[in-house]
Amino acid sequence: MIRARSLTKIYKSPASQVVVFEELNFEVQHSSLVAIIGPSGAGKSTLLHLLGGLDRPTRGDVQFKNENIFQWEAAELAQFRNRHIGFVFQFHHLLPEFTALENTMMPKLIRGDDRKGTEVEAREILNRVGLSHRLDHKVGEVSGGEQQRIAIARALIGRPELLLADEPTGNLDHRTGDAIFQMIRELHRERGLTSVIVTHNERIAAQCDEVWELDAGMLQRKA
Repeated sequence: MIRARSLTKIYKSPASQVVVFEELNFEVQHSSLVAIIGPSGAGKSTLLHLLGGLDRPTRGDVQFKNENIFQWEAAELAQFRNRHIGFVFQFHHLLPEFTALENTMMPKLIRGDDRKGTEVEAREILNRVGLSHRLDHKVGEVSGGEQQRIAIARALIGRPELLLADEPTGNLDHRTGDAIFQMIRELHRERGLTSVIVTHNERIAAQCDEVWELDAGMLQRKA
């Protein structure tokens, strides 16, 4: 499904440079649920951003279905992200002036889909994540766990093939975080997703199909 080849990311300044990782190779098979763990600052989020085309590597490439996504122009890459990838972050990045329903609809409206059909689909997925009673509530009127459920609904409304989640439970308490991960895992199976989750929570990681650890610039699969 998605593969990184000889991936290198170096942040440069006039005085110095920081090597996040070099010559990193990583492949995620179709329908897999994969966790990436490792210490803070190891580059886990950077790797996820590269896999999703949110950042560009210093060297190397990322292939989605055998196509190098970094050969595309910016507009093509943006369209690819909108149609094929769902993103969930530690902070929900919902728009506070809009309701749960409006936030969920946003990705499909941006790409020009029919508003009426989009609203029907948004209502369906918000119902699926247990928020049918919160459709008209704005972001500040719901709990942290509910905000993350809206973010998940927004990520999945376009029926992406790939879900990239960066510490999706990191800002939540233990119980709420576990519930959010179980929801992600259920939706992963129901929708036939390929999913990559960055997490510090080893209990969550252990429930994934594969666990990879990024540390000191090296990415290794854990037994």
